[in-house]
Amino acid sequence: MTALTSTGHEFDRGLLGHRCWLELASGERIELPVERWTEPSDGDDVLLDACSGPTVDLGCGPGRLTAALAGRGVVALGVDSSRTAVALTRRRGGSALQRNIFDSLPGEGRWHHALLADGNIGIGGDPAALLRRTAELIAPGGDVLVELEPPGRGLRHERVRLRPGRADVAWFTWAWVGVDAIAEVAVRAGMRVDWTTRRGHRWFARLERS
Repeated sequence: MTALTSTGHEFDRGLLGHRCWLELASGERIELPVERWTEPSDGDDVLLDACSGPTVDLGCGPGRLTAALAGRGVVALGVDSSRTAVALTRRRGGSALQRNIFDSLPGEGRWHHALLADGNIGIGGDPAALLRRTAELIAPGGDVLVELEPPGRGLRHERVRLRPGRADVAWFTWAWVGVDAIAEVAVRAGMRVDWTTRRGHRWFARLERS
């Protein structure tokens, strides 16, 4: 979950495997699953097996999925605003580009698959806007593969900041989408849900244009 421009080096702590969390304005803490970002995790195969053609991994982080796809012979590009994330992805043998995903990207309209894993559906705090942008990246007949929160979580938006970090670290908006809310969000983005599935404690959906 690293396609942000406002988090600076604080987020790189998580990319390097150090403990970090999101602090909400209410004081609530949400621990970030940094171990899962860096090492293969149960459920990754749901995403990997669904990618049979060129894939763009949005918010690729340290590149475990991008590199795994490359290892399977699938053309894959990781995109992340963090220089550290891009370096780690390349070190794993994956291709990666340092860029905000709302900026111009290579292959727009030609990718077979786009990944929004590890909570990246929350990037920017507006999942429908993010999905509209992601839909611009995929080819006709392509899909967006999304990781979601468990049922009952609905749609949630919050102002958050990354901790630990400086006292003046910037607040930004993040969102969470439960599997029970993805159909409504997809409709607002001009998409529809093809399937949802669960693997262990993780939930996923495949979206395609309406």
